[in-house]
This record gives sequence, structure tokens and C-alpha cells, in this order.
Amino acid sequence: MSELTLTVMRLGFLAVLWLFVIVAVQVIRSDLFGTRVTQRGTARRAAPDRSHQRQAAPPQQRQQQRQQQSGGRGRRGAPTKLVVTEGSLTGTTVALQGQTITLGRAHDSTIVLDDDYASSRHARIYPDRDGQWIVEDLGSTNGTYLDRTRLTAPTPIPLGAPIRIGKTVIELRK
Repeated sequence: MSELTLTVMRLGFLAVLWLFVIVAVQVIRSDLFGTRVTQRGTARRAAPDRSHQRQAAPPQQRQQQRQQQSGGRGRRGAPTKLVVTEGSLTGTTVALQGQTITLGRAHDSTIVLDDDYASSRHARIYPDRDGQWIVEDLGSTNGTYLDRTRLTAPTPIPLGAPIRIGKTVIELRK
């Protein structure tokens, strides 16, 4: 082998070795410090979009808009909010306005769970055509539980029944 070939091979090996070291340091850094979590409330206030304007409407006007969107068929006894009862987000309330609610560790989830036992796209809650709310596990590793039963298919949610995702428990309430 010529000197030039040997030198190029040495430099290539050195480059691959440094690349390995850099990737290893990045993996260790992400394991130690985790992912960056942004506060959803501050980002929503800072961004002037349509959803922000909708929430600025008076409560009576919002209720009228909800009835119009659902075809004017407001059911008596139907849940109006989703409440986190246990976990790091205890006390968080999300108004049910006929939209799909996603739960997980992903930043674009409706409720971002800071829980080691939650998947990035863990579960979703959505209304069906009859106005009943359905919970569906999205193939999570640790599962979604409705009243101590692990979900294997989309399931209707009774009012007040606990939905457990890792250490977080949520309920539908009036």
C-alpha cells in the first residue's frame, strides 16, 4: 500500500471515531436533560390566531356557537369538560367543544403529559355522531385504562369514569 492510501485510511478512521463520540455525547445529553417542554398557555397567548379569538368570546356566545356546531341538539346530562384529577397536571380543565382531544407526550397534543409511562401519541378522546364521547388507545406501550379495564378498542366514556394514562387520571364532567 502506498503512503497516501494509508494516510487517507487513518484520517477516515479518525473521522468515523469522532462522529461516534459526538453521537454518543448527544444521546447521553438527551437522556440526562430530556426534551424541551414549552408551556402551551404562554404560546397560545402570544400567537394571535383564530382559536385565541374564539376563546375571547363571552361564555353565552360560546355556548350558542357550540349548540350551532352540534346542530342545536344539546343533550341534558352530557359532559362539558375534561378534568385532570391525578398526576402532574391535576386541576387542568379542557372544555369539550366537539373537537378531538389528543393525549400524550408530543408537543402538539391537546393535553401534553409529562409522564414516563405515557407514549408520545398515547390516546385520543372524540365525540361520536350520537354526542357520546369515545376514548381510544393509539397503540401505546403501557396502555390506557378506563375504570381499571385496559382498552383494546374505542370505548364510550361514562360520565365521571376515570381514564388512566400512566400516573395521570382524567374524567369527563358536567
